[in-house]
Amino acid sequence: MNKLTTPGEAVSKIKDGDTILVGGFLMAGSPETLIKALLEKSAAKDLTVVSNDTGTAESNMIKVMKEGRVTKVHASYIGANPMTGQMLIDDPDSVTLYPQGTLAEKVRCGGAGIAAFYTPVGVGTIIENGKEKRAFDGREYLLETAMRGNVAIVKATVADKFGNCYMRGSTKNFGALMARAADYVIAEARKIVEVGELDPELVTLPGIFVDALVQSEDTYGR
Repeated sequence: MNKLTTPGEAVSKIKDGDTILVGGFLMAGSPETLIKALLEKSAAKDLTVVSNDTGTAESNMIKVMKEGRVTKVHASYIGANPMTGQMLIDDPDSVTLYPQGTLAEKVRCGGAGIAAFYTPVGVGTIIENGKEKRAFDGREYLLETAMRGNVAIVKATVADKFGNCYMRGSTKNFGALMARAADYVIAEARKIVEVGELDPELVTLPGIFVDALVQSEDTYGR
């Protein structure tokens, strides 16, 4: 099955009010081609973005945010994107920050069908406000619920036309998790090969999770 399509066609699945899981670790593994298509080929608005960091001042996500199309953000670090910081200042409820491992586990659970989990991270800090707290073996833990999205956009180093993806090094951070936790998954790849050419031992994300594949046009990542 050939899942190859154009960036514009791929992002046409994104609708007003959708929650978008965005892979990447700063610019490593950031799906810039797909975010650019979201900016130029889609009018979807009132979006919730789930991203480790929402990119940098040079990334395409900040351009989408400047158009006022992102109304809520879930992230663990926002220092490199001044628009996310401004959202937090203007409306504290629009940005929710999590410890990085907690955000990753929320998304992982969303993809694994696990409703919630307990973690000791954040106990005794403002993170515990409004959350259930329980003790196990004399140690306190906070209840965190799973997180899923309507659409995930991720980037691969190499992919075959079925959508099997190899993500090199730190580019796999969050990408492999987020693709498992969304109803519709779009992957862009720096190199696309025929089915059978990608060594199965290198597959980071099996193609069964990928609905659409596009050729990456950017020069970021690996």
